[in-house]
Amino acid sequence: MIRERSRLLKILCCGLLSCGLPAIGAGLFAEEAVAEEAEAAGAGDTLKALTGLDSENLGVPLRALALVTVFGVVPSIVLLTTCFPRILVVLFFLRKALGTQDLPPNMLVFGLSFLLTGAVMFPTWQEIHQEAYVPLVETKEINAELALQRAELPVKRFMLRHTLREDLRLMLGVSAQGTGKSAFPSSAAGELSVKKSESSVSQQLEELSFFTILPAFVLSELKTAFQLGFLLFLPFLLVDLVVSAVLVSMGMIMLPPTLVSLPLKILVFVLVDGWSLVVGQLLAGIQGG
Repeated sequence: MIRERSRLLKILCCGLLSCGLPAIGAGLFAEEAVAEEAEAAGAGDTLKALTGLDSENLGVPLRALALVTVFGVVPSIVLLTTCFPRILVVLFFLRKALGTQDLPPNMLVFGLSFLLTGAVMFPTWQEIHQEAYVPLVETKEINAELALQRAELPVKRFMLRHTLREDLRLMLGVSAQGTGKSAFPSSAAGELSVKKSESSVSQQLEELSFFTILPAFVLSELKTAFQLGFLLFLPFLLVDLVVSAVLVSMGMIMLPPTLVSLPLKILVFVLVDGWSLVVGQLLAGIQGG
């Protein structure tokens, strides 16, 4: 009897252990999983509370940031390929020479520069529309890569027409140092011969990289704009000198010369129809190349 009871107790203990261990193990694993989920949820909530970003959709704001960056940079590059920098700098020089501080305001100066740029660049943009946009979007004759090449050519021609050869030579030297190759493309290898026709030279220049021509064009536009700004300053500087000399000769040393010269400069500028004169000569110089 005693032996049978002890045997039954052993069997019951083994059965309880064999049934209880998986349950205990499952309970432990369940508690560990719940703890991990709670920890992950807590981390996600913390990230969302600190940054406002959802950890599951973190790629979306990054893509949005990339799009915003592209849309912020591309318009600036497009404006740099036009005559907008020259017009804007000249108008700011004119305002500085007049001494009117913030008149006309920046918004008006930028708006006028945009309108004048559109008037000058309209033939180039119309050519891009006919050669690249219509075949790509409307007739579906070409792909995007070919359309980009066709749109690039009129812009290159415009920039090369207004680019000083010294600035272009500078950027060609920089490109040659960066790549370790010849500054000219393969079709234009070797030094340019003096005997070559002008059309051949222009064709070789059009084959240059867009990002080689663009900085040279911007440098040339800035140089031309500063030269025009210097010429604009001369007549107003003369008015300032005359007013200062008259005030000193009259003994009115304590009177600021700008207080007298500013109305005179505005009067002279209005009498000679300065806005039409400056804008007309500026656009004539750009369109004449």
